[in-house]
Amino acid sequence: MSKQINFDLSAVAEGGLQEKLDRALDQVTENIMDPNTDQTKKRKITINLVFEPSKSGDAVDVDIQTKISLVPETGVGTTMLIGRDGKGKAVVNELKSGTPGQTFIDPDDGEVKTDTGVPVADIEKEQKVIDLQKKKG
Repeated sequence: MSKQINFDLSAVAEGGLQEKLDRALDQVTENIMDPNTDQTKKRKITINLVFEPSKSGDAVDVDIQTKISLVPETGVGTTMLIGRDGKGKAVVNELKSGTPGQTFIDPDDGEVKTDTGVPVADIEKEQKVIDLQKKKG
């Protein structure tokens, strides 16, 4: 007595398994093509078929699942400056100039800015800088 198993993966569950595999392949392909991920790392698709036989043994329920292992996006880093303001309140700002305390010219707008990206002209207006070289008249 020979047994023949008829289990066409593309036809199982009226094509449901093939749909799951197609969606998983789409996600893997998008993840590989994403410039924010490492394209050289491996991705994985796992198809799980869980068989639950009936009590009589003449039928079996099959649960079909796919599991996808993608590569996470590459992280980005920055440097934050921390300290306290004049009232003792903690403050945090991103370092924009590359060196704490150094001003820089912003390439986007050409303005001179502090190490945290605040325009120097705005600070001078707020603090009413005294021009010691200005002649009294």
